[in-house]
Amino acid sequence: MGLFRRNASKKASDDARATAPVEEPAGGDVATTADGAAERPERGPFDAKQVTSMGPRVDLGAIWLPVLPGLELRMEIDKKTQKVTGVSATLGGSGLQVQAFAAPRSEGIWDEVRTEIAGSITRQGGTVDDVPGTFGRELIARIPATGPDGAPAVRPARFVGVDGPRWFLRGVISGRAAVDAEAAKALESVFANVVVVRDANPRPPRDLLTLTMPAKARPGGPDAAGAELGGPEGAAPAAPSFDPLERGPEITEIR
Repeated sequence: MGLFRRNASKKASDDARATAPVEEPAGGDVATTADGAAERPERGPFDAKQVTSMGPRVDLGAIWLPVLPGLELRMEIDKKTQKVTGVSATLGGSGLQVQAFAAPRSEGIWDEVRTEIAGSITRQGGTVDDVPGTFGRELIARIPATGPDGAPAVRPARFVGVDGPRWFLRGVISGRAAVDAEAAKALESVFANVVVVRDANPRPPRDLLTLTMPAKARPGGPDAAGAELGGPEGAAPAAPSFDPLERGPEITEIR
């Protein structure tokens, strides 16, 4: 798994592009209808057709992810296929994993996916509450884990999801932000300002939309020397990847 971390030596103006959490497209103008009326939903995530510029976001292919001072991005790569399967953002000891999937044109899939995730966790001895949240219905989970000393432990996680036009975006919030509403605000803002770029190719529902490494982390990419690859010392562990969308109701972690 590689890491793309913003270079600490960037100019202050680079960090100033994204400051306080916001609830509208961060730096991207909202698209308008033919008569000039704004097509502004009350909250994101947003479809690419709803914005006219990328704004202060990093281009990861199917996902444009907002950037904040101190935010670290970790690209999740499947060792077998070498494909990018997700992106994890860490901030202040908390994490947000984001993945985008194809969805039917006529209906959303979050209700069904929530049921599958909940069943997977309970079969493994965890507990799940399906509750109203910031983005609609979400899951508050307590997942069996092993502590640093080898003793049984519980890992909290919040599963959020949004159905968009022919796409579905899922987020997993871990760490302190999973249980502390104040700590969650910054990562909620990141998720709320994601832009999903759904290509025009026909895709089966639940097909993972293509993610790419950010340009700065690609070999030979612009300012590639400023990007760091590999896990940062002392970084929080990546959030577990819950993938009933692709592999049935099971819990796996890609490293």
